[in-house]
Amino acid sequence: MRAMVQTGFGGSEVLSLRHLPDPEPGAGDVVVRVHTAALNRLDLLQLRTALLPGFTLPHTGGMDVAGQVSAVGPQVTTVRPGDRVLIDPTIGCGGCATCKDGQPGYCATLAVVGGNRPGGFAEYVTVPATVVHRVPDHVDLAEAAALPTAWSLGWHAVHRVGAVRAGEWVLVQAATSAVSIAAVQLARRAGARVLAVARTEAKRAVAADLGADVLDLDEHTVERVLEHTDGHGVDLAVDHVGTATWATSLASLRTGGRIVLLGNTTGDQVSFSLSDVYRRGLRLLGAGAYRPADFADMLDAYFTGGLRVLRGAEYPLADLAQAYARQESGDLVGKILVRP
Repeated sequence: MRAMVQTGFGGSEVLSLRHLPDPEPGAGDVVVRVHTAALNRLDLLQLRTALLPGFTLPHTGGMDVAGQVSAVGPQVTTVRPGDRVLIDPTIGCGGCATCKDGQPGYCATLAVVGGNRPGGFAEYVTVPATVVHRVPDHVDLAEAAALPTAWSLGWHAVHRVGAVRAGEWVLVQAATSAVSIAAVQLARRAGARVLAVARTEAKRAVAADLGADVLDLDEHTVERVLEHTDGHGVDLAVDHVGTATWATSLASLRTGGRIVLLGNTTGDQVSFSLSDVYRRGLRLLGAGAYRPADFADMLDAYFTGGLRVLRGAEYPLADLAQAYARQESGDLVGKILVRP
């Protein structure tokens, strides 16, 4: 099979298209012929440095994968060759306390498809049958490939951790990132009213099309939040940006409000007033790894209809370096898709 292989750390010069042996399934494994893979930020970051324990070179990236089952191991009964599927990239050991508690994302020996084990930037990928989910016929496989990471994190933040309720005001930062596009729609689907923050007019237009009221990120953002919410503030803020938006998110909360934190793309260290937090009864909630149950619930919601992914661009596998450059430029709204 053809695969885009990372052989070092740096830029596109560390990528090369190679021919590798076609994979064979283990007893409980499924071999998926890749129809589409989608880029994630981790793919870009790990081009420069190893971030996940167990990462080794050479490496084939690609966390988000959809395709058709090519072969199954003798113990697999849940899918069969020809089935249209997508992959949950998070694979726990299955035996530790966190895995038994339904939280494999916190497993000490966590494996991540495309993160520290071979991923979807290839013609085939092999995974345990436990992380393979069928895709209904009415959902395009390229569309399905954009779901796994961003939409699972969005569901985990909005529903399991944020516990959104109908009628609440929800603030979403960086409104047109993949996670935020999911969070805006999921909050709206739950009956919440969404304020989406974005820096450019074009991105605010996208968020508005998804059903959000839109705001610019500047020194007046909190004032506008209060205007929209009759002076009360939002019930829930979803923030994966970090230092650049932390103060705005916290100040936008109403008394008793909650903020869900799930990223630090602009920096990791913040400061705040302890008295402001406890006197206003605020709740600071960390949304780390999603659960398999979150993944399944997210798919059920998406496959039911009324939600959509945004496709930004599509590249053939041989042009993966160009896809990485486009991702890094930040001038694109929607997922970058890769076809083998």
